[in-house]
Formats: sequence, structure tokens, C-alpha cells
Amino acid sequence: MATKLKRKSFFIDERELEAARRALGVETDAETVRAALREITRMKALARFMDKTRGSLPSGSFSP
Repeated sequence: MATKLKRKSFFIDERELEAARRALGVETDAETVRAALREITRMKALARFMDKTRGSLPSGSFSP
């Protein structure tokens, strides 16, 4: 599936952008925004999975 890109123009806090860049380990503004969007989508999917499976594993079946 081909990626569809769309140009956007908006204001963003440069300190937050730089903090996100460091946290995500990317180099450009565009990479930072794309990686942050992927990460929040991944986190939401994980939260849905956790909600869905809460209480379905027997106690002690998972140990870190």
C-alpha cells in the first residue's frame, strides 16, 4: 500500500518538537511528526488490547 502524504502548515512549540525528536531518536521535523503519529497510534492500539484482555489471563501466567 502506497503512503499518501499531505502537506500541512501549522504552528508548533519548538521545545516540544526538539524533546520529541530526542525521545524518538529521529533527525528531522518531518520524521519527528511522522514517528510521533505512529507511536500514538501504537499506544492507543495497545491500550485497547489491554482493556479487551483485562482479567482474561490466569493469575501468575505472566512474569516479567
